Amino acid sequence: MLPVYHLGDIVRMRKPHACGGDEWEVLRIGMDFRIKCLRCDRVVMLSRRKFERAVKEVLREGS
Repeated sequence: MLPVYHLGDIVRMRKPHACGGDEWEVLRIGMDFRIKCLRCDRVVMLSRRKFERAVKEVLREGS
């Protein structure tokens, strides 16, 4: 079964961001995902395939 992501989810990525943070908030879901680094507030867009491969775990589920 594939994991389901929701807006506001906090996810841990496999590789850390350049700032050293590895926790991200999901801001947009669709063919592309927009995620925000919780350490430096940088916003990044990733394709669905790249996002799903990069996610290590869901830390907290959004509303």
